[in-house]
Amino acid sequence: MCRSESSTCSVTDHSTRSRQATHEILGVLYKDFVGGVGPTVLPMHVAEALRKQFQIKIEYWKAYRTLRHARILVRGTPESGYELLPAYLYMIKRANLGTYTRLEVDDAQRFKYLFIAFSASINGFLYMRKVMVVDGIFAREIQRDTSYCHNSRCCVIPDDESLVIISDRHQSIVKAISTVYPKASRGICTYHLYMNILVRFRGREAFALVRKASNAYRLVDFQATFDQIQQLHPKLHSYLQRADVRLWTHVHFPGDRYNLLTSNIAESMNNVLSKARSLPIVQLLEVVRAMMTRWFSERRTDAMKLPTSLTRGVEKLLESRVEYARMLTVQDIEADQVQVTKGSSVHVVNLRHLKCSCRRFDLEKLPCAHAIAVAESRNISRISISHAYFHKLYLFNSYSTAIMPRDFALPIPESVATEVCALPIPKQQPCRPKKSRFKSVLEKMA
Repeated sequence: MCRSESSTCSVTDHSTRSRQATHEILGVLYKDFVGGVGPTVLPMHVAEALRKQFQIKIEYWKAYRTLRHARILVRGTPESGYELLPAYLYMIKRANLGTYTRLEVDDAQRFKYLFIAFSASINGFLYMRKVMVVDGIFAREIQRDTSYCHNSRCCVIPDDESLVIISDRHQSIVKAISTVYPKASRGICTYHLYMNILVRFRGREAFALVRKASNAYRLVDFQATFDQIQQLHPKLHSYLQRADVRLWTHVHFPGDRYNLLTSNIAESMNNVLSKARSLPIVQLLEVVRAMMTRWFSERRTDAMKLPTSLTRGVEKLLESRVEYARMLTVQDIEADQVQVTKGSSVHVVNLRHLKCSCRRFDLEKLPCAHAIAVAESRNISRISISHAYFHKLYLFNSYSTAIMPRDFALPIPESVATEVCALPIPKQQPCRPKKSRFKSVLEKMA
């Protein structure tokens, strides 16, 4: 017999004898004797493992708290690790020369924000389309968004007319972009626009018309569709005008956004990292670093193995246009201009300026079917009239620099080791934290 359960019994004796054991005790039991605490482990797995191993039956929420406590025992709390940030960033920069970091603390030395751009990303951006996607899903302050844009400009992305920034209509992002990148062209995410339209204006017909107007390449095609929207849905027409047609349409957009219409890539990153958000901050950064190391390696290797001169997706896209191109009739106008016809449809391709009157060639920077027809008639490779951004050499150069793990080989300087970064004031919500967003109407339609 044990005199006091709290002081002399082992955790296994205590748990098997007491059916009301706390989740802290069960968490220790699970960690030490049962299984792992990885992201794929669910509360139901914990409950089943404890039942099989120790004949302990617990309901779902107790299993949830048990798993959460076991993870804290293994990893630490999400609030821990801020004091390790200065040393972590120093080691990352030492292993990846040219990496830019900015750790900001308040007057009380409490963490405010962290910005990091790996040298591999900075080097690779030179070979990528100059389109930056900014997501405001977690942004709540104008100052924070402005800081993000300012640091982006400091490390790699200059402010000039060739830059395009795509975001949602969050006002803090709009303010930050206009302050830090006044020369850049700003576009709104068409996905968010479509979602708002489906919620505010019922009917698939309206949605289809907006999508058609957004994707139009010629002004005459856009205007015909926009007039149809005005006739059928006057309130929707007014809403789209207030949204500013320069921000959400191909034909009116002032810069080069190619075929990049949404900010989905940022939301995809949020989704990929959803399971890592509850980790202590240094572990979270390590998850991001390891993920990017893997991505850069895989894409660099894939680029080297490509049997084509253009990237895989672009080759497939252009192949899909070849069959239609071969049904077109080509007639020279002059050395650089060629007429392309099919029935009553007439378009003019300018080979010197890489343009077509259909405007798809101009905006995508890839040959349209009319340009492909001209290229084949003149024995010109369609590769030569595709923008360099779509060549496999640019793809390889985009990922040519490796992202290295921390350099532990040398000691941390005293100036770094004594740098203070304290825990920020936590803003814990009363309910269970949400790790994934609800699917929108658009996603359910897909």
